[in-house]
Amino acid sequence: MSELRPSARALHAAMFSLLGAAALCAGRVHAQGNTEIFLVQLRETGNRLAAGTVTRITNRPGYDNQPHILPDNAAVLYTAADAAGQADIFRFDIGRSTSSSLTRSAPESEYSATLMPSGDRFSVIRVERDSAQRLWSFQLDGTDARVVLRDVRPVGYHAWVDANRVALFVLGSPSTLQLADVRTGVARVIARNIGRSLQRVPGRTAISFVHREGESPGWIKAFDANAGTLSPIVPSFAENEYHAWTPSGTLVSARGSMLYEFKPGRDSDWVLFANLSAHGITGISRLAVSPDGSLLAIVVNL
Repeated sequence: MSELRPSARALHAAMFSLLGAAALCAGRVHAQGNTEIFLVQLRETGNRLAAGTVTRITNRPGYDNQPHILPDNAAVLYTAADAAGQADIFRFDIGRSTSSSLTRSAPESEYSATLMPSGDRFSVIRVERDSAQRLWSFQLDGTDARVVLRDVRPVGYHAWVDANRVALFVLGSPSTLQLADVRTGVARVIARNIGRSLQRVPGRTAISFVHREGESPGWIKAFDANAGTLSPIVPSFAENEYHAWTPSGTLVSARGSMLYEFKPGRDSDWVLFANLSAHGITGISRLAVSPDGSLLAIVVNL
């Protein structure tokens, strides 16, 4: 595996010293611009989120995106693309502050690495030699590539409901949310005209997504895979459809340099909890929360 060392200082020691509250509180992948990944320390104070140390973990021209934090905060899986558009999955080791490639599969490209419910493999969206986009999986070291859903395509994004069911963003006009059973390979349409952010709702067999109806920015809704029901949660931001969940059931999203939270059953609207503009961060898009809720990965458009 190739290895690179980012210019940021060693992350491991820095991640657990909080910044002052005044500083922080106040289909295929689309066109691949210059994006970088940062890690933000999270903590809950008085039932509200607070942000701490902010550390940049990628630092190079091009596309570094789609972070996924592994359990125990051991590493971040992410997609990195070169100047020719070849995309592979990389692993950022948090303890050593180093990145290494997991997949080197040209001309195929891999996106959206996600730890599978079994914990011993990760799934990806693979753009194949003939441009087909299907769900594949790899061992944690990037070996043993296997197709997961042979006949469902073109898949853009995915989120696991449980070991046997996976929610899919399937490209089309319009794009659709589909629920697939990996045992049978069969997928069925749940909703149409959806956004790209699919997230497992903590403590439930449910997936959240942005549902656009009419000309409104859209609502974040939950699809309960057992009950087969859709329920609205909160309107999404017009500027950013991406969202993530903390383990305690709080939604996190962003506008520009601002981080917001929303707790179903407690909040009536989004609540600002951090302003990252002091770090030169202005264009937050994707977000991912660590399984223990202590880290937030953000993608910044530079």
